Amino acid sequence: MKQERTFLHKLNLFLKGLVMGIANKVPGVSGGTVSFVLNFYEELIYSFKKINLGGLKLLMKGELKSFYVHINGQFLLLIMGGSLFSYFSLSLVLDYFLANYELYVWSWFFGMIVGSIFYIGKDFSKWNFKIIIFLVIGVSIGIGVSFLTPAKENDNLWFVFFCGIIGVSGMTLPGLSGSFILILLGNYVLLLVDSVNVLSKVITEVFSGDFSVFRDEVKIRYLKVIAVFTGGSLFGLITMSHILGYVIKRWKHFVNAVIIGFITGSLGIVWPWKKTVFLEENGVFILDSKRNKIVENYERFIPEFSNNETWFAFLYMALGLGLILVLDFYGRKSKK
Repeated sequence: MKQERTFLHKLNLFLKGLVMGIANKVPGVSGGTVSFVLNFYEELIYSFKKINLGGLKLLMKGELKSFYVHINGQFLLLIMGGSLFSYFSLSLVLDYFLANYELYVWSWFFGMIVGSIFYIGKDFSKWNFKIIIFLVIGVSIGIGVSFLTPAKENDNLWFVFFCGIIGVSGMTLPGLSGSFILILLGNYVLLLVDSVNVLSKVITEVFSGDFSVFRDEVKIRYLKVIAVFTGGSLFGLITMSHILGYVIKRWKHFVNAVIIGFITGSLGIVWPWKKTVFLEENGVFILDSKRNKIVENYERFIPEFSNNETWFAFLYMALGLGLILVLDFYGRKSKK
């Protein structure tokens, strides 16, 4: 894999990482879809796949430069650096817009996902009965997942590790939202909101010279949770990339058919017009504007076309779709 990159190419990869990081945090949106649309999905899988026994041997021998080259380190640092940076910066802005302009945010993402289906499917010419079967399987799984009921929050560290493995799937499997899976598992707020916020505060306090944080049992608990979650995520990234690398190499058309189907089926998750069903005692906490209620599930409905807000939502939907089409246009142009 080519290592020499221009400054603009490096900046471009970092910005792609930013977008993927934002997408990974939003329930219903897949970072894997972003990597597929922005044309770095296969290199991402290839790079994670190179974190193997051969790479570990180089690391154990102290051959850091060889290890860095072996795992396509420059690419991973730029993509993952951008993704992590967005978690503590741009994703906070997104939280604000979700709390205050939720309909328009979901409309934007809905349009982008529709555009992603077009982007992935436009060059897919090998249609036959088997491919269609896999497409239907993907659609069915996507629809099924979108209508599951969330579980309760669980901070058991073994379960948190499992959440890390499952949650990171949104980065490696286009169409599968890791954040939404964490909502279904009951741990979205614990892992992607509360723990991240506590980690940010701890880092700020430590850099300011305040080490009393390490005597705070509550903060220590959150630090343990995010450390175990991170470990599970890394384990999931490496194992899933090896599995996907093997599957894509041998059954690429079938995999693409399932991906197209899954993304199509998961549109129900990001349908902009939905009412939140709250429970007072049982259920799972998820991020909402009030932060004091428990969400059981969503009730989706058809919008009123006499409402100006509905037409603005369609405008944002069109803008999201248009963004993907523009990316597709410039992607084709750059290859000529």
